Amino acid sequence: MPDQQEQGSLEGETTENDSTASHVDLPRIERAVREILAAVGEDPDREGLLETPARVARMYAELFSGLHEDARVHLKKFFTEKYDEVVLVRDISFNSMCEHHMLPFSGKTHIGYVPNGRVVGLSKLARVVDVVSRRPQVQERMTETIANLLIEELDVKGVAVVIEASHSCMTIRGIRKPGSLCVTSAMKGIFRSNLSSRSEVMNLIYGGR
Repeated sequence: MPDQQEQGSLEGETTENDSTASHVDLPRIERAVREILAAVGEDPDREGLLETPARVARMYAELFSGLHEDARVHLKKFFTEKYDEVVLVRDISFNSMCEHHMLPFSGKTHIGYVPNGRVVGLSKLARVVDVVSRRPQVQERMTETIANLLIEELDVKGVAVVIEASHSCMTIRGIRKPGSLCVTSAMKGIFRSNLSSRSEVMNLIYGGR
């Protein structure tokens, strides 16, 4: 059994994630984790694994919380500004989960857009990335989802989303190539139709490195 310090940590962890876990069938995940441990030849009842199913259940509730959140809410509040040049937020860190092997991929998201009379708080873009990333998915879909949200909610003239990520399913299993990066992009509006605009935003993302 866990000692008092460990038990206190577990209780605090449960309280912290209560709102997220309310949308998730935690006991069902716990039963599944026990089955996996037994299937690989472990004893789920040994001391070191007794609390593992509960920990994993809470972890999944946190990692997949974006399934139960609407990223659009973070783009509902905007400011009217006559500004028609590129707005860029670079290096927004994220962690997500690949739906093919259920292993994490993590990296940075760059978001650039040209306003059409509306600008949004810079932290809101980071919040959108947070919500969208906390889902089982592929990087390509994540990239498109973020770009489409800005087009639909802010009616921007153009949006560019570039994501760079390292995938555990490629670095710790299979081909095992640590250090490799997957780069995806979604170009909408003038960033798709105007080559100079696309070059400008890509230079803003990579030119200062």
